[in-house]
Amino acid sequence: MRLLVVEDEPRMAAALAKGLRAEGFVVDIENDGPGGLEAARFGGYDAVVLDIMLPGLSGYSVVRTLREEQNWVPVLMLSAKDGDYDQADGLDYGADDYLTKPFSFVVLLARLRALVRRGATPRATVLEVGGLRLEPSSHRVEVDGEPVDLSRREFLVLDHLMRRHPAVVTRESLLDDVWGSESVHGNVAEVYIGYLRRKLGRDRIETIRGVGYRLRS
Repeated sequence: MRLLVVEDEPRMAAALAKGLRAEGFVVDIENDGPGGLEAARFGGYDAVVLDIMLPGLSGYSVVRTLREEQNWVPVLMLSAKDGDYDQADGLDYGADDYLTKPFSFVVLLARLRALVRRGATPRATVLEVGGLRLEPSSHRVEVDGEPVDLSRREFLVLDHLMRRHPAVVTRESLLDDVWGSESVHGNVAEVYIGYLRRKLGRDRIETIRGVGYRLRS
């Protein structure tokens, strides 16, 4: 599998490349935004590890440009910023996942493998199921035309349910897609489904006993 690492700190880039190559990945390195964008456009990579603070062009601009060009290569963003809004910005611009420096290499590896398994999946610009409307680019959710304020994690859970509608989403699928390799309590998926039911309406998410959850149309 081929990975692109876009990182302007030479020691960090070299350490990432060394660790990933030891795990069997073929790794290319770019040290600035314009070079990273050009390589991601035409390199045929399975995933991109993308720093936010880059010379020439920020990681935000790189991933946003790729998505505007309908390039859906999986992108894992890296940043020294750890605020919720910074993470939300990265995801809103089109990143698939986000890690804050310093991070565990084991966690990075698990997140990358999850992204590679998922593949370069095209994403609708607006998702609609029944009276629910979700706009990934603006992080906006409406219920029957009325805006609803969701936390980042609630938004990701709803996004997962809407993209897979009308299929049933298993608890394991939710945990893998939304929490990745994070250490979480066993009932965290149920907790967030409860949060969404309170904000969207209790009858909008159906529990399929022993299987998972499904949005009602």
